[in-house]
Amino acid sequence: MKKMLIAFGLTAALASSLLAKTVVEIAYPYPFLFKHVHQELKEKFEKQNPDIEVKVRPGAEDYEDATQKVLRDSITNRMPDISFQGLNRFRIFVDKGLAVDLAPFIKNDPKMSEKGFNESMYAAGRFGEHVYGIPFAVSLPIAYYNMDLVKKAGWDVNHLPNTWEEVIALSKKINALKIENKYGMAFQWDITGNWLFQALNFSQGGKLLSDDEKKVAFTSPIGRWSMATFQKFFTEAGMPNRLRKVNRADFINGNVGVMFNSTSDLFKVSKAIGDKFKLKTHQFPGVISRYGHLPAGGNGPLMLTKDPEKQKAAWKVIKFWCGPEGSKVVAKNTGYMPPNQLGAQELVKEGFYENNPNNYTAVEELPLMTKWYAFPGDNALKITEVIYKAMQSIADGSEKDSDKVVDDIAAKIEKLIK
Repeated sequence: MKKMLIAFGLTAALASSLLAKTVVEIAYPYPFLFKHVHQELKEKFEKQNPDIEVKVRPGAEDYEDATQKVLRDSITNRMPDISFQGLNRFRIFVDKGLAVDLAPFIKNDPKMSEKGFNESMYAAGRFGEHVYGIPFAVSLPIAYYNMDLVKKAGWDVNHLPNTWEEVIALSKKINALKIENKYGMAFQWDITGNWLFQALNFSQGGKLLSDDEKKVAFTSPIGRWSMATFQKFFTEAGMPNRLRKVNRADFINGNVGVMFNSTSDLFKVSKAIGDKFKLKTHQFPGVISRYGHLPAGGNGPLMLTKDPEKQKAAWKVIKFWCGPEGSKVVAKNTGYMPPNQLGAQELVKEGFYENNPNNYTAVEELPLMTKWYAFPGDNALKITEVIYKAMQSIADGSEKDSDKVVDDIAAKIEKLIK
């Protein structure tokens, strides 16, 4: 009897060890966009990898919140194993030595190219010879048009605006209709990371800091043009001072002629609009040829665990999320573009873009894509807040002189980057 019990105990212990799972905990931002995406990928991944359990933390409100939460967790040793961060926030985790270099994992995995991974994907998270992050979802700024209002205003529906002057002219026409609660344009300037301010600046070939990152560069004519153009949206185009959640709701309800926003929101906006009006997307206006670019928004995973065994499991998670399967789930449930080459090819074969032409606008902008700039040093988040508050002063009309606003920003930022 004693031998039987011992044998049973050994068998139970062996079974338990065989059934033991490696738990990989992930954290992510924007639950209203990504909650269901991560849940779907978790279920698919665990079916294929029964020895790994993926735990998903509650989503952070936005990229800044996601960064702050993980930085706080690093102090108390509570960091997730993988953190999905805005592409412009990779740098903070690299500078602080928190992110794990993925280059050795890539080098030792000979089938990466077969799975749709390539150098353009690695470039988003490359710092010198090291790769710390891989893009999971990529977005670009585009225009969302309410074609019913565009037509009602008398604009040629076959020639949507390609310059900011034309955008302002269309906005004036829509405002001139004097339809209650309806207005011409919305520019989602308060998107995280000063993203649309960068878009204005980069579209003209501008930059934010000098090449050595010791001086502010947007005091140049291009930088001043960017802030002055932003001001014209209020003073000339009649854009009301409203935050993006309000603008988004107004657009969905048919009250805005054109909204400049990320592709990331396209799926949910389209679904919410339904048959209220005809929605058409169009490229971001005024990008100058040869020198103009647009910052790539989006996010990707950083491996944070230093445990070698967990790293093996975390690498499998990262490959699955950023591979063709993950890319397709993202594209079909959001407006993000799939950075994975194989995933993008499969979507084309499946007729996704043919059936969803509004999603193809951002694909047409891909040749314009550049890095979403990340300010250096420990004050990166403070610099983002400085620019945000300056743009708010333009939006609410408390500052009338856009040149003065640019000079004030420059003086504050140069103190923060020293």
